[in-house]
Amino acid sequence: MDELKTKPRDGALILGGQPPQEDPSQYAGDGKAEEAAEILEELLNLMDLDVQVEIRADAERIELDATGPDSGRVIGKKGATLDALQFLINKMVNRFPEARRHVIVDSGDYRERHDDGLVSLAKRQAQRAVTEGKVVTLQPMNARDRRVIHMSLAKFDGVNTMSQGEGMRRRIQIIPAHKRR
Repeated sequence: MDELKTKPRDGALILGGQPPQEDPSQYAGDGKAEEAAEILEELLNLMDLDVQVEIRADAERIELDATGPDSGRVIGKKGATLDALQFLINKMVNRFPEARRHVIVDSGDYRERHDDGLVSLAKRQAQRAVTEGKVVTLQPMNARDRRVIHMSLAKFDGVNTMSQGEGMRRRIQIIPAHKRR
């Protein structure tokens, strides 16, 4: 029993101990990309999904792309499964504050296509707000999607954006410039 208390286990959170020292400038070969890919492969295997994981990494982030016959199931409804997997992998790979690298989990460029759709929706609704002179309120969205819309309309003439609501009910309002709330 004493052996379990003194011997650190892989993946365990160790309180009071010092994390291993890493040189943040040495990202190549730090093993984080491989560790993230291995974790994702194991999770997808436990989910009984037939996909392959490819790694694209640079000094700031790691992109994992899951492709194969079950890639649609990896995405989940509105990208919920991708978001959950990404959250878990980021927590597991970036346990220590030194040399953190953001992990992005994608499947067949879903995130890019999804973002393009959000930008298109934002521009259509902004045009509608300007034409009708009314505030347009979009459906509730997660923080990442709201950010994409805010950024896409930041330079759109004639409108301002604002988020309202709490938690899962938070939504964006597109406000014509001449109409102040």
